[in-house]
Amino acid sequence: MRGFGAAAGLNPEVASPLAARCQELGYSSMWSNDHPGAKGLDTLADFARGADRIELGVAVIAVDRHDPDAIATDIDRSGLDRDRLWLGVGAGFTKKPLTTMRETLPKLREALPGLRLVLAAMGPKMCTFAGAEWDGVFFNWMTPDFAAQAREHVESGARAAGREPPPVMGYVRTAVGRDAEARLDKEESFYRDLHRGYRDHFDRLGEPEGSVGVAAKAPGEAQNELSRYRALDLVVIRALASATIEDMSTLAEAAAPGT
Repeated sequence: MRGFGAAAGLNPEVASPLAARCQELGYSSMWSNDHPGAKGLDTLADFARGADRIELGVAVIAVDRHDPDAIATDIDRSGLDRDRLWLGVGAGFTKKPLTTMRETLPKLREALPGLRLVLAAMGPKMCTFAGAEWDGVFFNWMTPDFAAQAREHVESGARAAGREPPPVMGYVRTAVGRDAEARLDKEESFYRDLHRGYRDHFDRLGEPEGSVGVAAKAPGEAQNELSRYRALDLVVIRALASATIEDMSTLAEAAAPGT
């Protein structure tokens, strides 16, 4: 399956028709991140106004900036249908990410009963924890091979807990066109030194800068590269395109499922 993702704060006049187009193209879900400048849940609400069937996900809300009660309040305020929602959360800039998320999970369960909770995971321990106790796991900045290795940790955690592995999802940064390589390189450069967690992750990857994701000249090339992410149950196309309905729709069409 494939979802389509854009940065939080996307103009509602772009977000709603974009979601409608993605629904027409066969995407199973629409996703937004969350950052200090804009709330991902607000962007999901704009997506929901354009698409009435597909699922909605935020990946991810950092728990060092939003506590569980505040997240619950924001969901209620946004008017989002909880049955359509995947709530992704991560440790943010906390010094002890695994401990933080272990302590946060029961608080999230209490504040958001019945909601599908997804853990942002990159390292082996976090992936194992996600497999053991969460409703889904969300990868970020991974090559196809690294995603396959990370999935093994998720499945190991699930086996140890005596349960079925949760769905494995993840962003794949995707750019198509003449400037595709420059767009991917710019995005990746920002994340490589964002905080220690990302620095450690990119060190583990050991990949050259500007190579983690899909930068394709043409749609066919993009489809070939995206098909390599077989370790993900849901590939979320994280759009690297100008925030216009024309450019976003063009990318959505190039990366659409079944094309």
